[in-house]
Amino acid sequence: MSNAFVAILMGSDSDWPVMENTYNVLKELGVTCEVKVTSAHRTPAATHEFVKDAESRGCQVFICAAGLAAHLAGAVAGLTTKPVIGVPMDGGPLKGQDALLSTVMMPAGVPVATVAIGKAGAKNAAYLAAQMLGIADPKIAETVANDRKANAEAVIAKDAKLQESLR
Repeated sequence: MSNAFVAILMGSDSDWPVMENTYNVLKELGVTCEVKVTSAHRTPAATHEFVKDAESRGCQVFICAAGLAAHLAGAVAGLTTKPVIGVPMDGGPLKGQDALLSTVMMPAGVPVATVAIGKAGAKNAAYLAAQMLGIADPKIAETVANDRKANAEAVIAKDAKLQESLR
């Protein structure tokens, strides 16, 4: 899977401050990724073209971020049988609730794995994509496991520091 990569698609460049977290986690885990702004509504032909091209070049997972109507993940899922992870953006008058429902409520047979609204979801999308790639790539699986272990050790260290301050 040397040419395998994850595509991060955003409906708008205004999603980048949140989705940069996805990019950073993937880079920390050693996962190759590409980032693209494309819209299910404003540039549907370009979205279609990018998905098909990315697949032909080795894309294994698509991570799609969008707010409001949030149709990007669903549109991409309709174009590919590769896993699609939807990240609902936390903007708009409903603070991402509308994006969450638009992303998670897909018809049977066209799934979108949906993560939390906003920054936590952006990070979890990266971890989930890495776990998916790790099924076929032991190096990525090991990196994800080591990251999880480091996170656990950090929590234990924080608790030890707290316990010491309470004495």
